Amino acid sequence: MRLTAEPPIADLSALASLGTMPALVRQLSGLAGCTSPIRLAGWRTEVNGGTGEVLHHLDSSRLPAGHLLVRCGNRRITRCAPCAETYRRDTYHLITAGLVGGKGMPETVAVHPRVFATFTAPSFGPVHNRPASGRCRCGTVHASDDALLGSPLAPEAYDYEAAVLWNAHAGKLWARFSIYLRREIAKRAGLSQREFREHARVSFGKVAEYQKRGAIHFHAVIRLDGPEGGHEPPPVWASAELLTDAIRAAAARTEIPGPLVDGRAHRFVWGRQLDVRTIRSADFTGPVPITERAVAAYIAKYATKGAETATGALDRPLRLLAEIANLEIPEHARRLIRTCWTLGARPELEDLRLRAWAHMLGFRGHFSTKTRKYSTTLGALRAARAAWRRAQTLQQLHGPSAPTDEESTLVLAHWAFAGRGLSRGESWLAAAVQPAPGSEGEPTHHG
Repeated sequence: MRLTAEPPIADLSALASLGTMPALVRQLSGLAGCTSPIRLAGWRTEVNGGTGEVLHHLDSSRLPAGHLLVRCGNRRITRCAPCAETYRRDTYHLITAGLVGGKGMPETVAVHPRVFATFTAPSFGPVHNRPASGRCRCGTVHASDDALLGSPLAPEAYDYEAAVLWNAHAGKLWARFSIYLRREIAKRAGLSQREFREHARVSFGKVAEYQKRGAIHFHAVIRLDGPEGGHEPPPVWASAELLTDAIRAAAARTEIPGPLVDGRAHRFVWGRQLDVRTIRSADFTGPVPITERAVAAYIAKYATKGAETATGALDRPLRLLAEIANLEIPEHARRLIRTCWTLGARPELEDLRLRAWAHMLGFRGHFSTKTRKYSTTLGALRAARAAWRRAQTLQQLHGPSAPTDEESTLVLAHWAFAGRGLSRGESWLAAAVQPAPGSEGEPTHHG
């Protein structure tokens, strides 16, 4: 149990007077630390499909909190750290399964050619940084936590328009790259596009990360499989070296046209900094060990971070531009947001929805994506966790007579949104009963 300082005595006394404190603690402990749960009003009934027996009936009005409390599930660490940690762990296991097997993937996937690649954005103007030489162009050796890092050396000359539009088109740029990558691999294997699909498949899992300057870049695990994905060995000609060479060639070729803004035609390409490294097995002892689990941990870390983590921008949408006037955010992030808002008013850019995604500095893609055959899915991991929780609940309610998976269960339910968050007293109790990391009692995702 983790207690917080200065408990709200009046609120806790009011909750205690209801006589349901132990039950409320049990309900709150089921949130696993979620700080902003969704409150639902309604009911749920489970009926045995064979006998018609009512197995379980739940009425939200009879719950200690007066509502059913559901975890918010927000992936952003700045919005809800416990739910973001669950998302991070799921992403880790998803990426790991595609590297070493497990979660329905065979262990033989570990011998498929695979690389870890990082794709960056081009330059929109010089920024304060920490180069290998140690000294920035401004003449200063910046500390790793210096607030100036990523901000332009000359803000008035920085190409904010191109920076925002690049973020808005980053997803399309990746899609075009993936097409070129298959072509480049096929060319090196001496195959046509149709023949390539009959012999091999490219699988990947990737996450988007914001650089300090507010530009999106991608980290990806890219793997060569047989035509049916990770369950089938790759062709004999497949190698990490061939894959690396094809990635570099495809990245150099990738270009997509952008919009015409005030007579200026935009075009989008990758930045010059392209890093491609072969992923070794866990027992690799070379000088630079890029191992499966190290890669999975690195990718999962960025799955819960948005623009607010890297640039100090916002973690939720804006309703009015005037909202940023009183917010304590860096001037560079403020200019990027204002640029989104200004460009978002143009009819020819309406499809980019720049105002809706101004808090994301124009990027509107998914933070973590994968191909269908890479590994398991986040949905499957969540379903397994939900099934485990349901089984635990039924076991507590019915003991040895709890229905099994083989029995047909009919579920009738009606729920309505009733609010979000916890009262002060509930928040204190929820924090007090939050388990230590890794001790939630839920199934671990190994193998």
